[in-house]
This record gives sequence, C-alpha cells and structure tokens, in this order.
Amino acid sequence: MTTPSKAESAPDLLTADQVRLGVVAADRDDAIDQAGRLLVEAGAIEEPYIAAMHEREAVMSSYMGEGFALPHGTDESRRYVRRAAVAFLQFAEPVEWEHGEDAHAALAVAATSDEHIGVLASLAQVLSDEESAERLRTTTDVDVVLTLLAPAVEEDE
Repeated sequence: MTTPSKAESAPDLLTADQVRLGVVAADRDDAIDQAGRLLVEAGAIEEPYIAAMHEREAVMSSYMGEGFALPHGTDESRRYVRRAAVAFLQFAEPVEWEHGEDAHAALAVAATSDEHIGVLASLAQVLSDEESAERLRTTTDVDVVLTLLAPAVEEDE
C-alpha cells in the first residue's frame, strides 16, 4: 500500500491512483487511450474527452522532448472535464510518439482553466534537470513521481 505523499494534498490533480509505472503500450494511440481511461476511472473526464485527446494529437503533437509527452484534449472538449486532473504513465519500453521521437512517459492533462499549471511548472523544472528527468523516466516508486511532480505552489507552504 502506498503512503500518501505531499503531492496528494494538492486538489487531487495527481494522486497515486493516477500514476502507472512500467506500462506496456502498443503505440501512441494505445498510450493516449490508456491515459484517458485512467482519467475516466479517476472521475475527472467523460469518455468523449479521450477522442478529443486523439483529435488534438492529430493537429499538433504533444511530444515535449526529453522523452515526455503531454496529451490533452482540444479547447472544445473542456465541457467533458468534470474536474482538473493529471494522469502519469511511464512506459516499460519507449513509445514512438512522433517521427523518430520516443516517449518514455506521458502526462495526460484534463483541465477547464489553469488548475494544472503548477504540475506543468514542476514538469518543466524536472525536464530542465537531467537527473530528475531520468528518475521520472525510470523510477519504480509512485511516491518519486508524486514528489517530483508536486505543484510548485506547495513549496511555499
């Protein structure tokens, strides 16, 4: 059983139940489907949001670099978001996300406004630190993910 971490004190944006490590995904579409289902299971989105994540991906890749992707729905799909949430999937084997670019992890976002900005700021900080990015790509401990992606706001508390 996982002990709640400081990240779970945020408004449930990212909880242990929304983190999956060592996931097997056949391809980018499968990875997006798995991330979307995780958000559905968390009660954060309705099913049509998953289709909107694929629509968004078809228009512009969510690959961020450094082995990370940030799938999310279109602006129009925000009506399917019940609450802001983030789901983290770390892949057992890299998934080709766009031409020649492999994702080792995906951080799926559901938001109606800017609730997720703290988590994204933390991800940007992690990506700028090679050691932290590597830990996020390879950890076997959910608490490491929760700690590394804890919204920056909590650092002020």
